[in-house]
Amino acid sequence: MSFAPDAFRHHPGLADKIRDPAQSFFRDLDLAAIDEAWFQAGHTQNPRYSDEVREAMRHETLASRMGQDIWVFAYGSLMWDPAVYFSEVRRARLPGYRRSFCLVDRSGARGSAEAPGLMAALDHGPACDGLVFRLAAETADRESEVIWRREMMAPCYKAVFAPVETSEGMVEALCFVADPEAEMIDTGIAYEDQLRYLATGVGQLGTSREYLENVIAGCRELRIEDPDLEVMLADVGAWCEVAPGAGCEATTNG
Repeated sequence: MSFAPDAFRHHPGLADKIRDPAQSFFRDLDLAAIDEAWFQAGHTQNPRYSDEVREAMRHETLASRMGQDIWVFAYGSLMWDPAVYFSEVRRARLPGYRRSFCLVDRSGARGSAEAPGLMAALDHGPACDGLVFRLAAETADRESEVIWRREMMAPCYKAVFAPVETSEGMVEALCFVADPEAEMIDTGIAYEDQLRYLATGVGQLGTSREYLENVIAGCRELRIEDPDLEVMLADVGAWCEVAPGAGCEATTNG
């Protein structure tokens, strides 16, 4: 299987910047292996949705759109590693939301209970630049299942449809936005705590600082502008300089 022949017709330059789904770790995500790693790390309770619950949520959200094309908005690693076969990609802006470092990780992925990590989610704000992918009607059921298994693994997000601006016109896209009721989401986290979590969080997937650097690198590669990310990375470095011995995790990703 491959992308549709004209999937990159609006933005040919993106063709070599988006990973082939066949090469993506997320294409056939092994949740049983993730469960095992979770327990091996010493966690006794697994927050993951069961397969049955996750699939029920997907079908309920998409019930009125079955048999139709589905647009999906991407703002993080989903942009360059969507793991799905799409029929069209467009540059896009989602009004009313922003990239926000409000997903607090104490699970061992990029943080721990002693030194929480931090990752990005969509929270209310002016706007967020990213990409939208169109899943063709004939493959949308399979491809949306791939995305759901990745984005809705555990309680963090709410799946909503929202209007998204593109140069080819408005589309209504599926967006995974921060759920303020979820335990891992803290939309009111102080900026100083964000810097501390990003500077000191480390887990099985690496450091939180590396995660921020990877998001910045991906945005640069795709020419997605978000100057707040660059400021945040500089502030993390400055925080470490004035907090010796605080456990700052050095990285090699510039």
